[in-house]
Amino acid sequence: PKTKRAKRFLEKREPKLKENTKNAMLIKGGNANLTVTEVLKDIYAVKKPFAVLYKKKNITRPFEDQTSLEFFSKKSDCSLFLFGSHNKKRPNNLIIGRMFDYHVLDMIELGVEKFVSLKDVKNSKCPEGTKPMLIFAGDMFDVNEEYRRLKSLLIDFFRGPSVPSIRLAGLEYVLHFTAVDGKIYMRSYKVLLKKSGCKIPRIELEEMGPSLDLVMRRTHLASDDLYKLSLKQPKALKPKKKKNISHDVFGTTYGRIHMQKQDLGKLQTRKMKGLKKRPAEKSAEDGGVSPKKSKSA
Repeated sequence: PKTKRAKRFLEKREPKLKENTKNAMLIKGGNANLTVTEVLKDIYAVKKPFAVLYKKKNITRPFEDQTSLEFFSKKSDCSLFLFGSHNKKRPNNLIIGRMFDYHVLDMIELGVEKFVSLKDVKNSKCPEGTKPMLIFAGDMFDVNEEYRRLKSLLIDFFRGPSVPSIRLAGLEYVLHFTAVDGKIYMRSYKVLLKKSGCKIPRIELEEMGPSLDLVMRRTHLASDDLYKLSLKQPKALKPKKKKNISHDVFGTTYGRIHMQKQDLGKLQTRKMKGLKKRPAEKSAEDGGVSPKKSKSA
């Protein structure tokens, strides 16, 4: 780097033990309609400030050619993407995916069948940058491999920054995903904390928007070897194994202590008259008879 600004820019992108919060880029295709544009705007509003919205149309097809996505990923330092397009064969189309080392790792194509915008729901909204709680309902997310990858992808996309502690009043936004009958229903709610007469408040959910009814179309999943490589952690982050510590089924921790062999002959016991040694026993231990002291004249 020739300038300090360029040096700082390169230092930000250097490999780190703890990754930065993943940013997402939202790209509009060359033939995106009003519905797709509104979906991208609403997802951007939910994802801010960890998102970049490209307002100009980009004529690209991610499943055929991924070079433009990789170029935008390097340019904006984004490892997640959402691409929206619309045509006669695949109307209201969304492609959600993620990158590994600035190359497409996996992506899934979803069709929007029904959409309710943030503007259509006349309720109070959550402030920008709120970390959402994610709920997944449906056996398909655990049984089917494609749905399992989609669940992992959605968690990556919406999880937000890692935080050391949580404040109860900060839990005010819920994203609910349901997989049933070959469809994925995305709903978003605002959490209302009501008075309950005790310390724990009564919880109510108020629909906030956006809400989407999605159907899965095409998938491009990474191979098992590449997927394992992307999950690899540095050795410094792996927890060190503690020796001589075990846990039982109830979660109780047991520790094993190694001590030197103790000489029990020198152990100090309770002093009692019955245990007191006689002079003959003492002399036998010393190895001879001790001479009597001469009385002074």
